Amino acid sequence: MQRSLLQDGPDMLWVERRGMETRCGRRRLRLTAMKLPCSFWFLLLFGAGGLVLFIHLQDLSEMVQQQVPAGMKLRGSPKEASRKDLCADHRDELRSEPGPDQRSNGERSRSPSSPQGLDLSSARVTKGHRKLLLKSASQEVARGSWGRLLQIQEARKGLMRHVCGRYRGRSARTITPQHVSRIYVEDRHKLLYCEVPKAGCSNWKRVLMVLQGLAPSTQEIQHDAVHYGNHLRRLDSFDRRGIAQRLETYTKVLFVREPLERLVSAFRDKFENPNTYYHPVFGRPIISRYRANASQEALKTGTGVTFKEFVQYLLDVHRPVGMDIHWEPVGRLCSPCLLDYDFIGKFETIEEDANFLLSRLGAPPNLTFPSFKDRNPHAERTSAHITQQYFTKLNSSERQRAYDFYYMDYLMFNYSKPFKDLY
Repeated sequence: MQRSLLQDGPDMLWVERRGMETRCGRRRLRLTAMKLPCSFWFLLLFGAGGLVLFIHLQDLSEMVQQQVPAGMKLRGSPKEASRKDLCADHRDELRSEPGPDQRSNGERSRSPSSPQGLDLSSARVTKGHRKLLLKSASQEVARGSWGRLLQIQEARKGLMRHVCGRYRGRSARTITPQHVSRIYVEDRHKLLYCEVPKAGCSNWKRVLMVLQGLAPSTQEIQHDAVHYGNHLRRLDSFDRRGIAQRLETYTKVLFVREPLERLVSAFRDKFENPNTYYHPVFGRPIISRYRANASQEALKTGTGVTFKEFVQYLLDVHRPVGMDIHWEPVGRLCSPCLLDYDFIGKFETIEEDANFLLSRLGAPPNLTFPSFKDRNPHAERTSAHITQQYFTKLNSSERQRAYDFYYMDYLMFNYSKPFKDLY
């Protein structure tokens, strides 16, 4: 037995020696680690945090890929889409849009609150992820909307120039103060706005007053202050040099409306409601000229003008009273063929067009185009349907002549024929 212990002794000594060396090595490692500088530990912790953040972003990237709106195809790597492919998809979306003005007259712009197909109720989407996705989605919608609206503007201006070039002739005309008498000036943002009555001009004047610093918001400006306060300067109040300089460097803006709808809106506003100016100044001569056996009361007050009598006055080359800006064609009111406007908005999409323009001008972010109706607020707004009802009171010849009266406006601003029997 003594021999066995002697024989096993070297092995036992070797095992015990290895254990002592291991324990000593660990002790030296701990002592060395304790002597390392703080910067090493900071770098070590920073690297670990970066690794955790990288893994988190990878998960978020995969989630966004799964939540891509319907219709947007990401080619190549599942985690990254090339700029070329995204641009191609955007061009396809623009081509799939309806024509610049193929909307119905009553259609209004709509801005989706989130892209189609984006499911924000998924259990995997945290509150932080939801904010990130909504922000990215709103930016994508804004970029797509701006591209579409820029395309519409180019189409509208191109059509206006084409029609002007075709019908204006080759003779050059000099711009006179009379050509710019309906244009309002806002110098802070270098804006020129041509007033087209019954096409949102009251609210546009409110916007100009806010831009100019005359009021904090559009809601605080009353109707009389807009039209009778003389707070805004017109372009014809400047000298010729001032007019030419502003026409050359400012953004020239024009908003239009379907011509016959604008006509009906003007008639309803001025002749179907009490009015101390239009009834005596226009109503009395119209009734006297076009109504047989008119009563003395009607001849005295000028109230009760019918739409048929009003259209007869409009189409008469020997009118008993002159033209008025509320129903004068835009082609004569704002001289678009001579002034070459930079922006053409439409009453049918006025809020979308106006807010797009304001954003491009650098207007305050809280300033948006107002939608309220301050004159006769309880009356229904004139629409395509109401316009049809008024024109059924006329015969086909009168409808055709009314359309011919505004024919250039229909051509220049791409409005379709409102009645089937027109040629």
